Amino acid sequence: MKRAQVLPASDPESIRLAAEIIRSGGLVAFPTETVYGLGANALDPEAVAKIFEAKQRPSFDPLIVHIATRAALDLLVQKTGTVDRRLMDAFWPGPLTIVLPKRDNVPDIVTAGLSTVAIRMPAHPVAQALIVKAGVPIAAPSANPFGYVSPTCAQHVLDGLGDRVDLILDGGSCPIGVESTIVSVSESSLELLRPGSVTLAELRDIMGTSVRAAAGTTIIAPGQLPRHYATKTPVTILRAPGARPAIQARERAGLLAMSAPGQEYEMFCAIEVLSSSGDLREIARNVFAALRRLDALGLNRLYAEPCDEQGLGLAIMDRLRRCAVSTQ
Repeated sequence: MKRAQVLPASDPESIRLAAEIIRSGGLVAFPTETVYGLGANALDPEAVAKIFEAKQRPSFDPLIVHIATRAALDLLVQKTGTVDRRLMDAFWPGPLTIVLPKRDNVPDIVTAGLSTVAIRMPAHPVAQALIVKAGVPIAAPSANPFGYVSPTCAQHVLDGLGDRVDLILDGGSCPIGVESTIVSVSESSLELLRPGSVTLAELRDIMGTSVRAAAGTTIIAPGQLPRHYATKTPVTILRAPGARPAIQARERAGLLAMSAPGQEYEMFCAIEVLSSSGDLREIARNVFAALRRLDALGLNRLYAEPCDEQGLGLAIMDRLRRCAVSTQ
């Protein structure tokens, strides 16, 4: 199979070529402030089908559509409410996805047949430039095989989808490192469908109304499956930072540490420290790359320390819990 071309995102010619591929029905992986996305023309159902094929993604899992301007909403959604617009004013462009009632021209394959579509306006300059140059909204989940750890650099995309994508725009490491916050709005409240770097506290500051966690098992946005963002190596979350696991005899184990360990952990074959100071933004930026490095070592089990579930910590622990769900 032919390997994907990897081009520097800083070169305008790379953006021009990527936009041409999108318009012609191809797949382009590109950086956003959250993770790398696998993009196709959101209005072309055959192009979007290539995303599902490349990722081996189930058809019941909807995609996020990325736009560069508020004007593009008129093409995709039936209406926006006062609360929707307040959220856009506060967090767009940025890592917030809003679920809105869709127009009929949005293909059902994008929305898994739902009457709503998830929309985001990314802040990353490469993503913005690509959407503008392509002249179409871009449907894009994370650029990795379905269910595996999300990609935060071009090499991660190449490792996972190198023979299934036409072009990878290399824009360096993603500055946030976990996927966008996803919300849906009703008249009386806001439902948090997926936590991200736009925190509950920030949403409540803007909303002035109740914010509740998603209830029920119906999937209406990405990242809601019980097992997701997962390594091949089984993961166990420890009770607290610094807790010593009961490692089995001959078990080769790795540790995902939130901050620098206070003591030597000779029982681990490898340790990844996400932040020497325990800074949540640094932890989020590093967590997926660290999980990938540990997963590549052929260990029997990975142990992950928890972090405080305040602010960005809620998103970090959401990803780790879904990673740790057993396939058995």
